[in-house]
Amino acid sequence: MSDNSLKKGRYTTYSNKIGLFATGERTGFLTYNDDVVLNFPFKDTVLEAGMNKEDTGREERFLHLEMDGRDIDTLFEPKVLTNFAYHAHNGDNQPTNQPTNQPTNQPTNQPTNQPTNQPLSPNLLNSQVKFFDDNGNLAQNLLIKGNNLLALHSLKSRLSGKIKLIYIDPPYYFKEAKPQDSFRYNSNFKFSSWLIFMKNRLEIAKELLTDDGVIFVHTNEDGNAYLKVLMDELFLRENFVTCLPRVTKKGGKSTDVFADNHDYVLVYSKINKKTGFYPMLHNDKGFKNQDEFFETRGFYKLNQTLDYDSLQYSSSLDYPIKINGEVFYAGGNKERYIERKNGNHLRADWAWRWSKDLFEFGLNNGFIEIKRTKNGARIYTKTYQNVKIENINGDYQIVEKERTRATSTLEFSESLYSNDNATKHMNDLFPKGTFEYTKPESLIHQIIALTTNPNDIVLDYHLGSGTTCAVAHKMGRRWIGIEQMDYIDDITKTRLLKVLQGEQGGISKAVDWNGGGSFCYFELKKYNQYFIDKILVANTMGELDTVYNEMAKNAFFKFWFDKEKFQKAYKKDKDDNQISLDDRKQILISVLDENQLYLNYADMGDSRYQVRDDEKALSDAFYGE
Repeated sequence: MSDNSLKKGRYTTYSNKIGLFATGERTGFLTYNDDVVLNFPFKDTVLEAGMNKEDTGREERFLHLEMDGRDIDTLFEPKVLTNFAYHAHNGDNQPTNQPTNQPTNQPTNQPTNQPTNQPLSPNLLNSQVKFFDDNGNLAQNLLIKGNNLLALHSLKSRLSGKIKLIYIDPPYYFKEAKPQDSFRYNSNFKFSSWLIFMKNRLEIAKELLTDDGVIFVHTNEDGNAYLKVLMDELFLRENFVTCLPRVTKKGGKSTDVFADNHDYVLVYSKINKKTGFYPMLHNDKGFKNQDEFFETRGFYKLNQTLDYDSLQYSSSLDYPIKINGEVFYAGGNKERYIERKNGNHLRADWAWRWSKDLFEFGLNNGFIEIKRTKNGARIYTKTYQNVKIENINGDYQIVEKERTRATSTLEFSESLYSNDNATKHMNDLFPKGTFEYTKPESLIHQIIALTTNPNDIVLDYHLGSGTTCAVAHKMGRRWIGIEQMDYIDDITKTRLLKVLQGEQGGISKAVDWNGGGSFCYFELKKYNQYFIDKILVANTMGELDTVYNEMAKNAFFKFWFDKEKFQKAYKKDKDDNQISLDDRKQILISVLDENQLYLNYADMGDSRYQVRDDEKALSDAFYGE
């Protein structure tokens, strides 16, 4: 093992080599054994990734799951909740009993069976917040600020096995460090750190999914192959559904040999890759004609003549048709019709596609159209968007028909799903350049339509600018969004408030969105994270000393922390040289117990933590105490 894997808090039982590792009868790397897992440094550790400023990064600390198991149990305990706010479309933020996502002008073709909001107390005192109905179903949309790993574990007790769809666009792994912080995250992870970061969150995410739940994970070229192997291990290879390439841009200059114009979306099901998906609507551009039945049948297209010469010949399908005194023969030739009826026909020869009874029904009900050209007249059949003819117990009837199609693996190769569309929408919502690399609403719309029904729960724990929750809200789904970055206040929440008020960008016009609904906002209550935030923004030694003095009174230190020794070594190194501001920040962070970044719900009653009454009411209401 390399030296850095033996530092305090970094011991791991796994090999310090990155690669494929078999655990079957022939243990070792690069075998052909089917029992393959991804082995990488610190695979058995937990990466918290506690960034909360887009321009601030820090070396991530690792906790060993086996050796420090008793300590790490507290890391995943539910956290105290704070800073509750209720937001509704009417703007007064007063709790109502309106359905969660009920728009103010719901179109008749949109589902309306949304969960009902329970009465809320604005200050959470003297009244119980109803986050869940009597059957334990989520009754509120949730926007949560805090470390997403810990937030996911906090959701576990109430929402395990209840999330239908998870979509995430996490920080990407890049082979080469980027000069700027991509996706407003610190994406310049070391490879092993990135794999751990993904693994920890995917493990708990899987527990939250319903049995027919699915997860879509956005990734890039550099990380895609390794992430797929990791997810094969976590979700099982047989539950891999597909990898969807997505066009990010159609053109653009590049100094490389190849221009990067696409990324990927990995798709996995929890249990069975054949369940959890719904056929996509078949929006064929050929449906463009209207007739007197448009209101009930929709558009129609003329894609086939009634006669055909490549069908196996059947005498019962070869008959004269009379329409308004005009007689038609299959193939347009009376003499050939007579020859066929006398037995002079080929194995495949001219005939009608419809029986005589079906034709008469179609003619009487508007499914027949005659087109005339210089070469003569031919009979066409109409194919409508919303109806078709069916034979039910020997009786022809017009029945409703939802035309669907299989989803192509090249579904997202159209420019409709590119970043350019997302940028245009974001520039309409916020000043130009406010948030880069956001995904378009059209992309999330297709994913949600493919995997969910109204009332299903959609989760995004790398919420970013809020696209996933914005689209889920417009589509009448319940949603949970988690974001730990500070821009959640100015960008994410603001965008979702615009959705409540009926903003008309993205998919709004396509789904006839006019506003409505509500959501609840709250945060995980910080403990040691509070001190880390103050350490990171300190600009002088004096400010850092002030933070340390506060830490000495209130912080939760690691078990090996020795205050007297620390104070001697805090400002100067072993050679008595002054320690830099950045190094001193790292030293201060290193003595804080990562298990206590946020206050545990189990410790809420301890007077030392000074938990407010409204925080207690909020936490009890959510966890069901």
